Amino acid sequence: MNQPKSIHRTQARSLSYCDAGVKIDEADVLIERIKPFAKKTMRDGVLAGIGGFGALFEVPNKYHEPVLVSSTDGVGTKLKLAFHFNRHDTVGQDLVAMSVNDILVQGAEPLFFLDYFACGKLNVEIAARVVNGIAAGCKLAGCALIGGETAEMPGMYPDGEYDLAGFAVGAIEKSKIIDGSKISAGDILLGLASSGIHSNGYALVRKIIEQEKPDMQANFAGSSLANALMAPSRIYVKSILQLMQQLPIKGIAHITGGGLIGNVPRVLPERLCAELDHRAWPFPPLFAWLQKLGGITDAEMYRVFNCGIGMVVIVSAKHEKIAIDVLSTAGEEVWTLGRVHQRNIGSAQAIIV
Repeated sequence: MNQPKSIHRTQARSLSYCDAGVKIDEADVLIERIKPFAKKTMRDGVLAGIGGFGALFEVPNKYHEPVLVSSTDGVGTKLKLAFHFNRHDTVGQDLVAMSVNDILVQGAEPLFFLDYFACGKLNVEIAARVVNGIAAGCKLAGCALIGGETAEMPGMYPDGEYDLAGFAVGAIEKSKIIDGSKISAGDILLGLASSGIHSNGYALVRKIIEQEKPDMQANFAGSSLANALMAPSRIYVKSILQLMQQLPIKGIAHITGGGLIGNVPRVLPERLCAELDHRAWPFPPLFAWLQKLGGITDAEMYRVFNCGIGMVVIVSAKHEKIAIDVLSTAGEEVWTLGRVHQRNIGSAQAIIV
């Protein structure tokens, strides 16, 4: 009786996962490198963090009726500039900011964060720089980095490139959820300064750079243009949580893709609209540079970019002064942008005049 040939004997040599482009040992090295970063973000509630199959977190007992709020996001094509400039230290903070600022809109305190780092070939040094930035963002947000995934997938990404995704979970007392339902005509819109472009609109930014080819190392507002373009997104968690302890906030809008025009209406009741005065805050030099170089209309600028305002907080007119004082003391630049008005049927919910 003929015996089937051994599969192993038909090959010239035995293949390994490493031959396929995946280096398990490198991933283990990365885990050991990032453990100290994650350790610095630990807070009450963490039961088990990085290294296990799943991270464990216990909702702090200070909450009586906790509601969990979650958000997931990425960094977008800002990563393309990170690859081009070899700047990998700040995109991690961008990643955290996009999710924690989103859950902050409901008034939630960020509790923990998970990240996903995917690449074709793992470069431990670059990955460690990225995760160090994630840990820095978590520190600023007061949340714990308790887990994540590093995926090495040969053939999926060009050499030297990677993708990022993040996932944040926070908590808010059920009775204190901010949902915009208490906003009324006459309320005040306060704008908190952005730290730059944040992580939205980079497809247009890159198009402008591609067409105009500016000198990235040229002096720009005391630094280089490259530094201005790669400035990490501001995280507003601690200042707004502090404001929540002082007075009731009626609504919060995170100004991401869609700009002021697209994001402020997301927190307004249908019967209301917001009128913002474009003279109320300084138009940052970086946005003026982009607008001039790209020949971008005012309407397009306000629809694509944050234009210097990273977060909008809506409060009663009687609380305007104290809100500005609290936020300013917490380190924010704050301007009164405008007011909430009754909306005419069919009219826009946000206009800039």
